[in-house]
Amino acid sequence: MNGDLDLLSAAEQDAYRLLVRLGAAAAEDLAASSDLSASAAAGLLDALRSKGLASAGPVFRPLAPDVAFGDALLRRQEVLDDARRTVAALGEDFRRHSRRRDADRLVEVIVGREALRTRLREMQDTAKGEILWFCRANPLAMAGPDNTEEESALGRGVRYRAIYERALLEKPGELASILDSTAAGEEARTLPTLPVRLAIADRTLAICPLVPDESRDVGEPTAALIRSSELLDALVALFESFWERATPLRADGRHTELTEPDTLLLSLVVSGLPDKSIATHLQVSKRTVQRRLDRLMVLAGVDTRTGLAFQAARRGWITAPADRLGQSRP
Repeated sequence: MNGDLDLLSAAEQDAYRLLVRLGAAAAEDLAASSDLSASAAAGLLDALRSKGLASAGPVFRPLAPDVAFGDALLRRQEVLDDARRTVAALGEDFRRHSRRRDADRLVEVIVGREALRTRLREMQDTAKGEILWFCRANPLAMAGPDNTEEESALGRGVRYRAIYERALLEKPGELASILDSTAAGEEARTLPTLPVRLAIADRTLAICPLVPDESRDVGEPTAALIRSSELLDALVALFESFWERATPLRADGRHTELTEPDTLLLSLVVSGLPDKSIATHLQVSKRTVQRRLDRLMVLAGVDTRTGLAFQAARRGWITAPADRLGQSRP
C-alpha cells in the first residue's frame, strides 16, 4: 500500500464493489462479470492490490478498507489538524496586523456642516435597533425641528434615547419639538450640561465633533465617524453613565395620579428650569406656575421643592413605566 492515502477512481470503486460481491476473482472472472476487457480488469485488480484493498493474484480476494486505509486516514487527519492550527495562527497574525495597519479606517474625519448633516441623516435612515444622542445647546449641524429622519425611524421601531442640555430647552421651539418626539416614542432626559455632542447608531457607529465650542468660528466644523472599536465601546459607556443620572422629560401622566400638564411641569422643575422659563413654555403666568407647584407639594406631602423632587422620584411621577417596574435596558 502507498504511504499516502490515494483516492480511488470511479472505476476502482466499481471494481472493488464487484470483487466484494464475487468474494474472489481472477482478471478473467472480473471481466466476465462486467463490461471490462481482461487487460482492463487485470489493471484494476492490480491497482486494488497496490492500495491494500485486494490480496495478490492470480485469484484476488477483497480486503477490508478500514484496515487498508486506517493508518493512512489517521496520518491524513493529523496533517489536517496541523494545517488547521497553522491557518488559525496565520489568521490571527493577519487580523492583528490588519487592525494596526487599518486603524485609520476605524475613524473617519467628516468636514463641513453639510457633510456632517448628511452623515447624521444616513445614520438614522440605516439604524435598525437604537439611536443614542447627546444634544447640546447650539446645535452644530442639525437642530431638533430639522431632524425629520427621527419620525420615520421611530415608525419602523428604532428606539431613541436622547439627553438634552438644560439650556437647549429654553430656546424657542426646542421644547415643543422634544415633546413632539416623546409623544412619537422618543425617551428624553435632561442634564445641566453634557461633555460632548454625540450620536450613536446600533452601538456600531458613532459621530462625535472634534472641535470644541470655543473654536467653532475658526473654520468648518469637523467630526469623527467612529466604527466598532474600544473607542466606540467607551462612548456607549459614557452615554449610559449620563443616562442614569439624567432627569426624564415627560408630558405623559399615564400610570400616575398626575395630569399630563402637571407631569410636564414637574419634569421641567426637576430639570432645573427657572419658573419664568417654565411659564413661557407653558404659556401661563409665573404666578400660575408657582400655584400649581404648591398644589403638587400638597399632593406629595412636602413643603419644599427639594422634597417635591424626592417624592416625584420615589413615586415614579416622572419616570418611565419600564424604569418604575425595574425592567432592564438593552
